[in-house]
Amino acid sequence: MIARLLFLPLVLAAFAAPASAQEALRDLCTARPSLGTSACIVDQGHALLEFGALDWQRTSDGGEREDVLQTGNVLLRYGIADHAEVQLGWTAFGRARLRDAEAGTRERRTGAGDVTLALRRNLRNPDGSGTSYGVQGVVTLPTGRTPIGAGTWGAGAIVPVSFELRDGLTLVLNPEGDAEPDEDGNGRHLRYGNVAGLDIDLSDAVTTTLEISAFRDRDPEQHVTELLAALSATWATSRNLQFDAGAIAGLNHHSPDVRLLTGVSARF
Repeated sequence: MIARLLFLPLVLAAFAAPASAQEALRDLCTARPSLGTSACIVDQGHALLEFGALDWQRTSDGGEREDVLQTGNVLLRYGIADHAEVQLGWTAFGRARLRDAEAGTRERRTGAGDVTLALRRNLRNPDGSGTSYGVQGVVTLPTGRTPIGAGTWGAGAIVPVSFELRDGLTLVLNPEGDAEPDEDGNGRHLRYGNVAGLDIDLSDAVTTTLEISAFRDRDPEQHVTELLAALSATWATSRNLQFDAGAIAGLNHHSPDVRLLTGVSARF
């Protein structure tokens, strides 16, 4: 199954939008692989498929260590208007391995993730240029199982805002509030925070993003603040095909230690 999912980038490259349609389309603007997102909208009548080939995360807490590997993180975006798009997301496969050094135990679990549905409405500059902002609502459906799925539904709202500071340098902010599923899967609690990032165009094809995020999670079991720093890069091989990679590091005890991810995006 994993081999088939990793084969998908080749399929995306073969079926990306033809060159004859490229001139009328906006610059490719993807959500992955950064922590935040922008307010840009997929061109009306077109689809953008964002595929996470590999996503690995390690979290340590005392004598316990959890490694989570996911593949087939799919986000399908479709432009329904010049200023609006709908999104459908799903994780096809995930495997979690938990080790407890003190107890001498190991536990492995596999499964699929939850389905997410989202609507993004741009309020200014749907191509993401200049000063651009909008609003996005997200609902998560509990189709997966823990630890890949949350075990119950969730919802949230994001207000993506971007400011073009100068040519090739853009500041992006993502204030967000969520009704986050509880750790035990039996309810929801408030989670809120922000992601701040700088998009730096190194060339016409390569962009790097520096980010920092801070979120307060008010789970009934424990209230924590998660702090993350991220570095990611994208390489556009054409106007409709883009490859990416990213690295994320936790900045405090309540954050995952490290996360590495890579993927591909194609517009149709």
